[in-house]
Amino acid sequence: MYDAHWNLQRKPFDAGCEPDFYYPAESHQSALLKLRYAIENRQGAAVLVSESGLGKTLLTRTLLNQLCETTTPQIELVFPRMPAKDLLAWICAELTDNMSIPDTSAERVRQIQQALTANAEVGNHAVWVIDEAHLLSHPASLETLRLLMNFQSAGRPDWTIILSGQMPLLGHLERHPALDERMVVKCQLQRFTPEETAGYIAHRLRVAGTESPIFDDEAIEAIHGYSQGIPRRIHRLCDLGLLLGFAEDLASIGEAEVETVARELGWQQTAQTGI
Repeated sequence: MYDAHWNLQRKPFDAGCEPDFYYPAESHQSALLKLRYAIENRQGAAVLVSESGLGKTLLTRTLLNQLCETTTPQIELVFPRMPAKDLLAWICAELTDNMSIPDTSAERVRQIQQALTANAEVGNHAVWVIDEAHLLSHPASLETLRLLMNFQSAGRPDWTIILSGQMPLLGHLERHPALDERMVVKCQLQRFTPEETAGYIAHRLRVAGTESPIFDDEAIEAIHGYSQGIPRRIHRLCDLGLLLGFAEDLASIGEAEVETVARELGWQQTAQTGI
């Protein structure tokens, strides 16, 4: 709706996870490099955690986009809350493209192992990203994951499993030490600093097609204060700010417009308490 008014080719603060919108904030870049290390060195597992809204999914999509062509297949599970037997059935279907899933867990495991071995024999390395992995709290599901990490060829894991989730995931792993010790790297994303918030907004506007700042310095300071450096909140403030500026035919967005949006979202207390 407001794209033409701001000379944008696409929406800069949409909820999508396109890798070209990835912004290399310090903690995000550190996590990306660690996860690449785990995969490129064919390690068994890694974990990525953060508060909600800090960009875990965008980071893992960016990660998969950067990997070489022999890092295949790349599998993503976005709804992991399922019994262990269903988890086996799901990954069996993804690896084998078999619409007829075996009835027994033993046969599912056999097919998974065969698929991974065949993949490794041609020089490939599979990656399985489990999003919302904090939902994998049941001991049976966690134990199933641990056992799936046992598949190896020539003494190296046939795949890397990346657990990406909110902070409770660390607690689940601590209560399952046999799985926890398999995590070669652990990465935790942090909220943006004020400088990173400013850089993030400028980056997304640039990717969307404009070099114009649009948000003045006072607006960016207010955005950081209300969002507390959480990207998802930054998106909401900026998106609605652009809409408000379009509706009022403004040439730029200032602190007053950000505060108007924040009031509409009920975020006044958030900025004051730092929650």
